[in-house]
Amino acid sequence: MLDTKIKFYKGRVALNVLAKDLANAKEIYEAAEGHVVVGLLSKNYDKIEDGVAEVKEYLKELGVVSVGLGAGDPSQFEKAALISCETDPGHVNQVFTGAGYAAGALRAKGHGRTYINVLMSPTGEPGKVKISTGELSEKEKAAIVDVDTAVAMLKDMRAHSVKFFPMGGLKSLEELKEVAKASERGNLELIEPTGGIDLENFEEILKVCVESSIPRIMPHIYGSIIDKETGLTRVEDIKKLYEIIKKLVK
Repeated sequence: MLDTKIKFYKGRVALNVLAKDLANAKEIYEAAEGHVVVGLLSKNYDKIEDGVAEVKEYLKELGVVSVGLGAGDPSQFEKAALISCETDPGHVNQVFTGAGYAAGALRAKGHGRTYINVLMSPTGEPGKVKISTGELSEKEKAAIVDVDTAVAMLKDMRAHSVKFFPMGGLKSLEELKEVAKASERGNLELIEPTGGIDLENFEEILKVCVESSIPRIMPHIYGSIIDKETGLTRVEDIKKLYEIIKKLVK
């Protein structure tokens, strides 16, 4: 089990959300009693050093950061990896083809406390996932493979987690169940359902993961809890999500 800096509720669940700024992030962190990881998106930085500086600023206050791509943008994979290897943030998002690059970059810097996820996408067929999520491969004919094979490849690359995206809310729920089963069979430490998750469907999606034997779960909830006028992630929504977590995780 990774010696993570992330605080999981009862060792199992942490939220992954965005914040408008550090003040909003600190409010979110307090509302979830620390069981949350705030994402900073590589796409927002023109230079790697700019991303490194902001991640370090957030780390001083929160202790952990999720370095993201930006709406799953595969062109950001290298930037995310390089920001992470300079900061050991605790969590980094990767496309399938970028995970090995990120793992090598982190290892070269002597870091061992950052989770690396691997983006796999739904196909409409439970038990099959799309792994051609990279900068060039996403433009070619879709590479669709058995989910157990994809999990084994993830482990080959020394990554830790499936980021199942874009789920489309409950649209891919049956596929998520198969991803969870494959993650169990592959002895993965973490699973991350992502895409279209909101206050209405969060409990049903989280329940699928909680009922598995996967040790840790990190649902990503983004746009649905962001106030469109202010750009702030709503603290009251974080509290509601946290209450659902406490209800499901005994």
